[in-house]
Amino acid sequence: MEFPTIYASRAYSKMKLWTFFLLMVLLKSDDVVVYCGSDYLVGLGSYDITGPAADVNLMGYAKAEQVASGIHFRLRARAFIVAASEGNRIVFVNLDACMASQIVTIKVIERLKARYGDLYTEKNVAISGTHTHAAPGGYLQYFLYIITSFGFVRQSFDIIVDGIEKSIIQAHENLRPGSIFVDEGELLDAGVNRSPSAYLNNPAAERSKYKYNVDKEMTLLKFVDDERGPIGSFNWFATHATSMGRRNSLISGDNKGAAARFMEDWFEKKDSGRMDSSELENDGLPGLSDYHGKQEAVDPWAYAHSEQDLSVCPQSHLKSYTGLPCDFNHSTCGGKNKLCYGQGPSYPDEFESTRIIGERQFRKAVDLFNAADEEIKGEVDFRHAYIDFSKLEVTISDQGPDKVVKTCPAAMGFAFAAGTTDGPGSFDFKQGDNKGSPFWKLVSNLVKTVSKEQRDCQHPKPILLDTGEMNIPYDWAPSILPIQILRVGQFVILCLPGEISTMAGRRLRDAVKTVLSSHKDFENVHVVISALSNAYSQYATTYEEYHVQRYEGASTLFGPHTLSAYIQEFKKLAKALISGQPVEPGPLPPNLLNKQVSLLPPVVVDATPFGVNFGDVCSDVPQNSTFKRGDIVTVSFWSACPRNDLMTEGTFALVEFLQGKDTWIPAYDDDDFCLRFKWSRRFKLSPMSKATVEWRIPQGATRGVYRISHFGAAKSLFGSINHFTGSSSAFVVVS
Repeated sequence: MEFPTIYASRAYSKMKLWTFFLLMVLLKSDDVVVYCGSDYLVGLGSYDITGPAADVNLMGYAKAEQVASGIHFRLRARAFIVAASEGNRIVFVNLDACMASQIVTIKVIERLKARYGDLYTEKNVAISGTHTHAAPGGYLQYFLYIITSFGFVRQSFDIIVDGIEKSIIQAHENLRPGSIFVDEGELLDAGVNRSPSAYLNNPAAERSKYKYNVDKEMTLLKFVDDERGPIGSFNWFATHATSMGRRNSLISGDNKGAAARFMEDWFEKKDSGRMDSSELENDGLPGLSDYHGKQEAVDPWAYAHSEQDLSVCPQSHLKSYTGLPCDFNHSTCGGKNKLCYGQGPSYPDEFESTRIIGERQFRKAVDLFNAADEEIKGEVDFRHAYIDFSKLEVTISDQGPDKVVKTCPAAMGFAFAAGTTDGPGSFDFKQGDNKGSPFWKLVSNLVKTVSKEQRDCQHPKPILLDTGEMNIPYDWAPSILPIQILRVGQFVILCLPGEISTMAGRRLRDAVKTVLSSHKDFENVHVVISALSNAYSQYATTYEEYHVQRYEGASTLFGPHTLSAYIQEFKKLAKALISGQPVEPGPLPPNLLNKQVSLLPPVVVDATPFGVNFGDVCSDVPQNSTFKRGDIVTVSFWSACPRNDLMTEGTFALVEFLQGKDTWIPAYDDDDFCLRFKWSRRFKLSPMSKATVEWRIPQGATRGVYRISHFGAAKSLFGSINHFTGSSSAFVVVS
């Protein structure tokens, strides 16, 4: 799964500092006294990484027209550090982002080395993404991945790097003696296979070993402070964070981020003792959240994305917009892929589908959290290597005598352009195409002529873009990638720089588990895969799935033996982990930060109509109005571009509750699932804009008097930034 969750009081506008473990005495790691019986020091941290909520392409669906125009709820970097009382430590950071980025990882490690020396390096720090397709893009360094964002977006990059660094600093400063527990369980209704025809190409004998064609198991780590008790959790569950579709324009953590938020709110509400997940209220929010200031725990969810093959949401039949079933092998209707689109459990309401799938994951996580009783015991260790996947020799020994094969320079197949049922592509491309059309072959050769050697290496993939051999204006795709194993006792995380199909994930996990289980310290080992970690290189499918050439196979960059290469190299890391031997670090990946091109226009100036101020209400609630729980309250303000100030650890929108006669206290902000912040220009390129705040009154909202406020920042013609605020008329919530 993907989402960490952490507790902290949140700032509003710029008025309060964000604090972690409020009212707790924080000890620097150097000051920690290890209590008897404590095997580990545990620290958790979280920081806002919500990028520009305007103008910037949302990363994931590769639709240039899908640009941010507001916030569904905020994005976070959530981190945990586990340090042996004497010895090694590891860091795991989970991002509400589409994927990790190699250049982000490089920059974060640079900052950590400047601050801590060799305490935190690329070897023991892992950075993973939840794969939400509703977070701003433009933060990856390879050209292919920033085309739709009009190049590199420095603001997206900086906020992610800053947030990761700050989450790790918090975790480091909060290191305290503690224990860790693990539990596992099945969640059956939170994902379906989006490429079943490819899955069926795997050997029948292999498929017969598994009950489902997707991985239904959730794994949870529970962190317990020696003095304070439970302080948080991370969990892994494989499902795509694509409940929010390609037409959405609000920044969102999708179903993974929603589950994390629900877990945070639940943890805050329960205070002490146990509370069953059934106590979650009907709207998915346990009462007034987040302003009480008692956040004492981190409840991070870590995404372990070990599936490629997931449709938008579960319990949905894949149908075309015509109402007819889609073609099983090609996901088309009448030959058109645009008509076949996965539908969530509350289609066409994607916000509700996001809530439903997030809540299902949350409820299961709460059950595992309450039941976790297997204590993690043993060493903290790690192994890391850079591998050049463009020309790696791989020994295949599954059947008969050993055979040496090679991986290939990166290339994209025709079916890549077809997209998936999460987000179909354009033109006449279709999945399951291992031939390619003559017209698009001609276009492909105009871009870059593919050599016979490359065609043979990638066979049966028909190459649309030979990205591994394209370097104008700079490299289009990676060649050198990091692989990593983190170990805490009998719990092992495989950090993979891309996405991986269900069966491919099973093969990789089983191969590593077989190696580890040969040693007495790993007899009951738990192995999870954290995909989308440290860098991004698209997919890894099985050899058999690759030959079907659906989207995932066409996006398996390094040819049909990509998975075998991963298995070979991860087994080497596992053997080194057992023996205690170091591994060759491998060749360093390039740092392309200084080569980045950005074509996104800056904010020039913000303006309002004559006689109107920024923050003035342009559409208010009716005077003396009353609302009931479940109603939607909508207020609009004259605003300015959200890119002027990201309001990090703050908010653009706030619902305030009247306490006494004249004291307004914060109740909900733009990080709450019930509040949506929407921004729009009067027309394209207009300097005038409006902000609309929608509050869906939760069932747990306190009766009383409320108002809605908006915070923003406007840019003058001379470049200065001026902050402003505005508030609606008061209104009453009666029931």
